[in-house]
Amino acid sequence: MSLSRNTRGALLMMAAMAGFSGNDALIKAVTPVMNVGQIMCVRGIVTTVLVFFIARHLGALRPWRVLLQPMILLRVLFEILAAITYLTAIAAIPLANAAAILQALPLVVTLGAAVFLGEPVGWRRWTAIAVGFVGVLIIIRPGAEGFGLASASVVLCTFFTAARDLATRQVRSEVPSLMVTLATAVTGCVAGALLTQPMGGWRPMSAESFAILLSASVLVLVGYQCIIIAMRTGEISFIAPFRYFALLWAIVLGMIFFGDMPDLPMLAGIAIVIASGLYTFHRERKRQDEATAKTVSMEKPALTASSTATEKP
Repeated sequence: MSLSRNTRGALLMMAAMAGFSGNDALIKAVTPVMNVGQIMCVRGIVTTVLVFFIARHLGALRPWRVLLQPMILLRVLFEILAAITYLTAIAAIPLANAAAILQALPLVVTLGAAVFLGEPVGWRRWTAIAVGFVGVLIIIRPGAEGFGLASASVVLCTFFTAARDLATRQVRSEVPSLMVTLATAVTGCVAGALLTQPMGGWRPMSAESFAILLSASVLVLVGYQCIIIAMRTGEISFIAPFRYFALLWAIVLGMIFFGDMPDLPMLAGIAIVIASGLYTFHRERKRQDEATAKTVSMEKPALTASSTATEKP
């Protein structure tokens, strides 16, 4: 039985989220034996090598000067800041907590697009954004024992990631995505090397730790490849909500490998954030459908007039 394009896209999106969640679990596993800077450096080296050979094989390599664009430089900067804050957070809090807070990303992107790019956002989506942030507050519980710098780091990571995505929208289409990924990997490696000493210095790395980081890098690449194919396979408005499977994978991996059990307030916050995000996707799809219908209705009279003018008497 053949699958529809949307079904294939949804399955690919779920696979992508599994890859990203698996990467997070592997990274968390090595945080007790090496600091964030060293992890970024080693993972950056592995990712740079893998992406370089893939880009060369696909003919996506370009001169480095094509990357000297303000939006690409901003994207790389925000990606590095997001990596630092997220890796710092998952070393201290359960994977599910970090993943739950990150589920507010679509809301933050919508907020940023409205504020910085002037995209229209109606009162319904503004309400969904506000409700979603209430869900985040329930998850992190400011003032509670479970709240700390790690939870704040994930919140910062969410804003840095949203800024990265908004900058990515402004990157010129002639720059191959793999070149941007390669630049990000190289910069991440350099940033990690610079941070290693201030964060505690380089620690001897066992073959097991290196194998874990190698596997994490492969999972990240698999995740990115799956998400790119997914977005090109089906309708984005249908596929995008399947990003929330990242939370399911994070909860399962956290329970199996780290013994982390989500409590009731966290589950309530997760439900609110997901509901707000799904409503935002729904409103965005409806807005696009209305814009398309309006465009078609405006074109019809012109087509009718044109056909009438060309009819023979």
